[in-house]
Amino acid sequence: MNIAPASTLARLQSIKTTSLVLTGALVSAGLLLAGCQSTALSQANIATNNTPSAAKTALATALQQQRRQSFSYHSNVEISNEAQFSAGNTTPAAIQPLAKTGYIDDYCEDTHDQAYADLLVQAEAQQLDISTSAYESQRQALKQNYLACNEAYLAWDANQYPEDDSSYGDYSDEGESTAYSIDNRDAAVALKAGAKLNSETSGAAGATIVETSRIKGAKNQVTSSSSTIAAASASRGAVVSPYYQQLFDNYEDMASVTDNKKAQLLDAYLLKPLSINAQGVYQPLAGRFTMLGSVQYQGRNNQTSMNQPVYIDFKGGNIYLWADNFALFNSELLDNKLGTKWQNKWLKLALDDGSLPKGFGSAVIKAHLKALDNNYANADASQFDFIAPNSLTALSPKLSAQQLTPMLQSAQIIRRTRSLDSYKQSYSDYAESFYHDITQQYPQLITPSQDDELSNASAEDQTFTSKVLVEQLLALMKKASNEPEQQQPVESETLVSLPIQDLYGLDNRGQLQWHHNRSYAPVDSQAKLGSQISTDILQRYLPLRGQEPMFPNLPADAQLPNASNSVDIRQYSTELADYYRNGGGTTIGKMLFSALPMYKSIYATKAEGLNAE
Repeated sequence: MNIAPASTLARLQSIKTTSLVLTGALVSAGLLLAGCQSTALSQANIATNNTPSAAKTALATALQQQRRQSFSYHSNVEISNEAQFSAGNTTPAAIQPLAKTGYIDDYCEDTHDQAYADLLVQAEAQQLDISTSAYESQRQALKQNYLACNEAYLAWDANQYPEDDSSYGDYSDEGESTAYSIDNRDAAVALKAGAKLNSETSGAAGATIVETSRIKGAKNQVTSSSSTIAAASASRGAVVSPYYQQLFDNYEDMASVTDNKKAQLLDAYLLKPLSINAQGVYQPLAGRFTMLGSVQYQGRNNQTSMNQPVYIDFKGGNIYLWADNFALFNSELLDNKLGTKWQNKWLKLALDDGSLPKGFGSAVIKAHLKALDNNYANADASQFDFIAPNSLTALSPKLSAQQLTPMLQSAQIIRRTRSLDSYKQSYSDYAESFYHDITQQYPQLITPSQDDELSNASAEDQTFTSKVLVEQLLALMKKASNEPEQQQPVESETLVSLPIQDLYGLDNRGQLQWHHNRSYAPVDSQAKLGSQISTDILQRYLPLRGQEPMFPNLPADAQLPNASNSVDIRQYSTELADYYRNGGGTTIGKMLFSALPMYKSIYATKAEGLNAE
């Protein structure tokens, strides 16, 4: 697979970073308090109207209703690279060579080697000599197919580079002791030795190999460099068959046997044993959102699991993270006096430390919901349609049974399909709308250099407050909103992807039951789209049951964060800074604190005191 240039990846990373950092929190806030902010849309009668416009309207209604309801949710993430090693998924098998080297001019020769090795394996299994008459027809087929392949390649190459005949000088009679000969036992033994190694990967496409293979040593027909150049000149302008024209034109984008094997190993040893899930509750009236994220690796001899509880209190403006997952790292690298103080504790981070303007939280939610609704309203209706539930079984790559089973139970399914460019433009429009509304109300949050790029103001003159963080996030959103205009990539730097697909399952009352998203890792424009890694995310919405614990893996007295079972990160960081100012701490911590702008003054003051003594 081709790798996208760094500049392109950097641009995409900017979009992803902004999306994860800002919208991850703000979207959750918007969902929680959307009940009084959303714009009502009329309910479509989808029983009698199955048009794209009806699908768009019905989905908008379901999504907005979902904002006002309390529910629990379960999310599952599946990552697959099946398309990279499943022949024929998205690319016709006729143009998928099973033998490929790094150079196209070796294709005919290497393809023949595999085909001849397969024939050796067949002869050995039948306990016969490959030189007998029983294999005469197969040997002749290999020979003629190689000659046809080589002739087609010479003609194709001559047509590609009509002004350059020097590339054919390598076809001399020098080193041609490996001429195709059944009596050449050394060559047969060498091929036989490699046959067992190649039989697994080459045997599955014997018909394709025989059709495009060649016989090693057929270059003996060309006895000198001058005759090769003459042959090449004669090939110039020759008509290449459609099969070989398509084969050689697309050769560089085709997966090799080695590529397929690597994809299979990645799938078997990482993707299949890996499981990513999340569950939690959403209670808008209580201003509460919880998530228990988990990652498991279930191998034969390796079973690993990691969980991270998250509790967001929007009424109090606090985010809580379970401290156990960070305690060991913190005690080893920063706080050597921590001990077990964080055991069975939450870490509390206040979203507003008092530096933000009054009413800012409410303004953020209103701007977020307005941007979402405007973005959805401007979406092309042709992106939406109703599909039959049984069509889910025909998706490729196939959905896992864990995801497919609940999806098939919905009365109605609405599909939304977008290109990668449309998806990026949609986010850019959202960022522009959000940025405009917030900065119109709070112009003091615009940094001086924000019109052109991220703030370059001296970090030493700033402290790490909520206001500074919001200013930088707004600068990122400003940059993201201008991204399409700033991008003028050349063709080789353009990222492409198969369409991004969202599926929504609705019950008979039009309420949302689940949301499934399928996306693909973007690749360079010259890469084969069929080789993309796909990600399937299914989020199910279930009735909220009060008797169920929000965090099944936590003690009963830690289900809800409070002052007695939590550690305030801001207060703790101040105490830790004092500890370092008095000469304590680890070596790594001292290096880190001395580099942070907000703590440089601490060390300057300490140095002055030491000099005075």
